[in-house]
Amino acid sequence: MRRRFLFAFALSCVVLLAQKYKGPVPPKPDVVYLMHADNLVPTEVTEAREEGKKDEITYVIAGAASPVKTPLASPVFLIQADKLMPEKFEVYRLDVRNGRREVAFSRKKRKTARPIRLSLHPMGESFYRLEIDETLENGEYSITPAGSNVVFCFSVY
Repeated sequence: MRRRFLFAFALSCVVLLAQKYKGPVPPKPDVVYLMHADNLVPTEVTEAREEGKKDEITYVIAGAASPVKTPLASPVFLIQADKLMPEKFEVYRLDVRNGRREVAFSRKKRKTARPIRLSLHPMGESFYRLEIDETLENGEYSITPAGSNVVFCFSVY
């Protein structure tokens, strides 16, 4: 019985050691990096400006397109978190109108932007892998911590 336990323990240790991450690590904390094979591309870091209307809040980002582009329909991101809390991240598709990117939230909850599903995988101490759980269509997107106007933008083409 004891031999079986030791064998199972040794096998589980080998499996855990085999899962150690050996890829690239983000050079700056609190910046979301798009993972392209072994290359990390920093997302466009900016701040969304809030515009309020009677029944709607719109968050606006300058520019019609992000300079950070990916051909991947289900991109993967890495972040070394310092002040940000990745477990509060949300992903939204942005509409391009009048040469700017925007996302609108209705106060009446009829027609409001919905977050895209995102999986968070801890890779080490304050090091995370973010995976989009849906297939993204071509367009503009942002990752943002809930309750913050800081956005990490990227384009899918």
